Amino acid sequence: MTFDLPSVGLGTMGLDGDDGAAAVATALDVGYRHLDTAQVYGNEATVGAGIARAGVARDDLLVATKTWVDRLAPDDVRPSTEASLDALGLDAVDLLYVHRPRGGYDPAGTLAAYDALVDDGLVDHVGVSNFAVEQLEEALDLLEAPLSAHQTEFHPLFRRPDLREHAVDNGYTLVAYSPLAGGRVRDLEPVRAVAEKHDTTPEAVSIAWVTGKKGVVAIPKASSETHLRANLAAADLDLDPADVARIDAIEREEELFPE
Repeated sequence: MTFDLPSVGLGTMGLDGDDGAAAVATALDVGYRHLDTAQVYGNEATVGAGIARAGVARDDLLVATKTWVDRLAPDDVRPSTEASLDALGLDAVDLLYVHRPRGGYDPAGTLAAYDALVDDGLVDHVGVSNFAVEQLEEALDLLEAPLSAHQTEFHPLFRRPDLREHAVDNGYTLVAYSPLAGGRVRDLEPVRAVAEKHDTTPEAVSIAWVTGKKGVVAIPKASSETHLRANLAAADLDLDPADVARIDAIEREEELFPE
């Protein structure tokens, strides 16, 4: 499939067991086509069960997972990826991220192992997560495969304009995790005001603000059908320049997942 990330995908951290599989299946049934998991979440099998339950055509689905820091040593990358594929019930994963550039991460060796996975058809696209600009530059220099995505925390309280600019300049997608700032967006007066103006929720406004940024997509987590549908629809909310400027002007900064 052509690598084109939807504006809104599903973050699956915390979804587990039969309820988690049901949430993944419901997400796919209502229209999600991008699922994001990770080895450290411990729920790749849950995501795989949800995929199997929904029965969406594989070519219509983009599945991403991430190699945790204790499996980033070059010799550990392939076996850990094979274990992820077994858990997911897939022959290949569409996008494999370096979860964080620490632990066993060896830029040259780790990224060469990722390139080998692409060459052998186990991974379609390579991404990184929680990288700084200088680490992104290093990855671009070392990878033979294109860098397709960088996943990072991004929401009205934490913007990282340097990372977004780097993504735009280098032609890869910025994937925003925690786009609702862990629920804090509902307490932000500018976001609430824009929501009242549009007769919608602060959560919808935050997702619309995130996905309205050039080159940025969002992966909010949800489990109920109501919230799944609302998050998916939020990308279609049309914020005008004054709305965007009002949220852009928020001065408070809060990073939920510091290194």
